[in-house]
Amino acid sequence: MGFLTKLWAFHKVFIIILTPLLLLPLPLLIKTKVAECAFTMFVIAIYWLTEAMPLAVTSLIPALFFPLFGILKSSEVASAYFKDFHLLLIGVICLATSIEKWNLHKRIALKLVILVGVNPGWLMLGFMVSSAFLSMWLSNTTTAAMVMPIVEAVIQQILNAEAEAHAMQMRRMSGTTNRGLQLDEDDENVDNNNEIISNGAGLKAVVCKEPMNAPPQTDVEIPTTRGKYRSHKDHMMCKGLSLCIAYASTIGGLTTITGTSTNLIFAEQFNHFYPECQCINFGNWFIFCFPITLLILVLSWFWLHWVFLGSDFKALFHCKKEKSEREKAFAKIIADEYKNLGPLSYQEIVTLIIFILMALLWFTRDPGFIPGWSSLFPQYKGYATDATAALILGLLFFIIPANMPTKHSSDISYSTLITWKEFQSCMPWEICLLVGGGFALAEGTKVSGLSMWVGNQLTPLASLPVLATIVLSCLIVTTVTEVASNPATITIFLPILSPLAEAININPLYILIPTTLSTSFAFLLPVANPPNAIVFAYGHLKVMDMVKAGLGVNIIGILVVILAITTWGDPMFNLSQYPAWAPSSNITGS
Repeated sequence: MGFLTKLWAFHKVFIIILTPLLLLPLPLLIKTKVAECAFTMFVIAIYWLTEAMPLAVTSLIPALFFPLFGILKSSEVASAYFKDFHLLLIGVICLATSIEKWNLHKRIALKLVILVGVNPGWLMLGFMVSSAFLSMWLSNTTTAAMVMPIVEAVIQQILNAEAEAHAMQMRRMSGTTNRGLQLDEDDENVDNNNEIISNGAGLKAVVCKEPMNAPPQTDVEIPTTRGKYRSHKDHMMCKGLSLCIAYASTIGGLTTITGTSTNLIFAEQFNHFYPECQCINFGNWFIFCFPITLLILVLSWFWLHWVFLGSDFKALFHCKKEKSEREKAFAKIIADEYKNLGPLSYQEIVTLIIFILMALLWFTRDPGFIPGWSSLFPQYKGYATDATAALILGLLFFIIPANMPTKHSSDISYSTLITWKEFQSCMPWEICLLVGGGFALAEGTKVSGLSMWVGNQLTPLASLPVLATIVLSCLIVTTVTEVASNPATITIFLPILSPLAEAININPLYILIPTTLSTSFAFLLPVANPPNAIVFAYGHLKVMDMVKAGLGVNIIGILVVILAITTWGDPMFNLSQYPAWAPSSNITGS
């Protein structure tokens, strides 16, 4: 048994070695560039799906194999690894770094939660809206990592307040003097019987080890550690509040091109496949996807409320004159956390202004329905992209001083809003290489003729209804992305789905947009998505909790995406016609 355990520890080594050996007969027996490119693609796909090697390392394989097989020169492969996408990502990460450094994300999240109220259902919706909004501009991983500590502090205060309220009620029944509900977070004001639990980001929660002044005859169960709850209802509430962060952090990213890496990969590869098409930009993507995000977010909230908080939705709209102890605890912790942030700082104001300017420049560059600012330079049409706007404003973070000099200040040192070291710590270099490897792979499939060969093999699918093909594609990528990373999944499937659309003579956007969005629906397992893993690590959830809730959200997501692409998506992108910018197909019907 010990030998098998040690052997299993090296299973990734076996995958790395055996995969190319087993697939090697393909290029040796069929001595064509198509076979050689297919061999490269299969090896990369297996490595990406199994994560036998780091994704970034696997992404370098095309740079090794394509020159050896004579598919592309080394200089040609290298040029595919850095595209316009990377400049856009640099500008976005500059913004994200400043937002995180100066706690603007925390202010936005807490303010939105304060606005919706303190009822558990409304609290869940508040956290979902704030997480979704942040995820439109930041990565889903960053959003979940920033918001979840706030949620955890709220959860711990709720458990503490609930137990104290119950203990207080028992004391009244037994005639013991009530010392009140203690919710102080300051170390100096906490009893010796209390334990401070820190959850990161400067947040602390007080958890009572024993009920204060509780008489011996009172049987009160106090949560002493995370994972022990006074009641099943409390436990279910903790599950719901945790999962809503994971799901909303992913759902919000659907809204913008920059919101998630899969959207960015799709936009860049689509422009690479179809350079004559200028139909995808930040503005029309937002207009198309915002209703999708809104519908999925609201329906997912209803679903999570029904699963974890119960089906009594009438209580959400029932106004009570007197708040319960639980609701008072909610309100206090949120209000205290927001109060601790203090007034809006100079750094937050500058970051917010640049944030708004960046979004406006993206929207107004080429909105489609009206001339954008890019039309001011007709002689340079197509030169300026969303990356240009992101880079212009992103560089400002390295120029604008972090602290304005004052008359009474003797400090003449100069520091900017963010430093290069801070930027490097936030820059997802793995995604940069992964995307670059996808571009190289796409170029190789095109030059070798593999994409054309795949298209010819897929022509029998033309006999199926178009909607059935789209639904099948969405289900396949949603299933694969549960066990593989989202960027790897979309990078593998885009070179396959583009020839499929051409083969069955439909607008490529008709199949590429819904499958791209479905790639983000990785809600079933803790390992399926970084936000899932982050919330799972807090200890409130079991795998089956995530599977049960995630299955419903997956179904909601696919149904809403299919609804969108068949209704308002058709007139927006003219999906009912085969476009002139796509290669002509030898099939005359769909």
